[in-house]
Amino acid sequence: KQWYQRRVAITAGDSTIIGGFGDYADFQFLMKLLRQQTIDDEVVGDGVYRDAPAIHNWLRCVLYNRRTKFNPLWNTIVVAGKNYGGEPYLGYVDKIGVAFEEKTVATGFGSYIALPMMRKAMDENPDMGVEEAKAVLKRCLRVLFYRDCRSLNRFQIGVVSAGETSISEPMSADTDWSIGANPSGYE
Repeated sequence: KQWYQRRVAITAGDSTIIGGFGDYADFQFLMKLLRQQTIDDEVVGDGVYRDAPAIHNWLRCVLYNRRTKFNPLWNTIVVAGKNYGGEPYLGYVDKIGVAFEEKTVATGFGSYIALPMMRKAMDENPDMGVEEAKAVLKRCLRVLFYRDCRSLNRFQIGVVSAGETSISEPMSADTDWSIGANPSGYE
């Protein structure tokens, strides 16, 4: 039960959310390092704190450094937030330090199935609101769960907007397995 409720998304500062995919112990290690960096920033006391692009770049450096020592951290990280100018930022970094910034990102199996769905939704409605975006994400996660039934139907949704930075409680996608009662085309 305790493992089922584990969180893989955390807030970092007032305007950044970090989500992890992969080995949970490695994710905890990265978050411990990030907390220490935050403490170091506060000790300096110059009023400068890391925004989302700075955290993303720092994570890229840490993951690339571990890779070059042949001891990679087995994680894929998504960083969402705002830069110092208040503009939205979404970045991806994997276990070998490959990093990029994009309007939509996904990890694992989601990069094959959910990412095209998110890109299509963004093309159709580039000015979608928070609730519309949440609906798209829930639809993507439901499709992913249908495609990989061994996965865990639990997720969290993080929101970084002008007024809030929040991470939801763990939730499940609504599923309807009656659709699989009469498969056809496989005879």
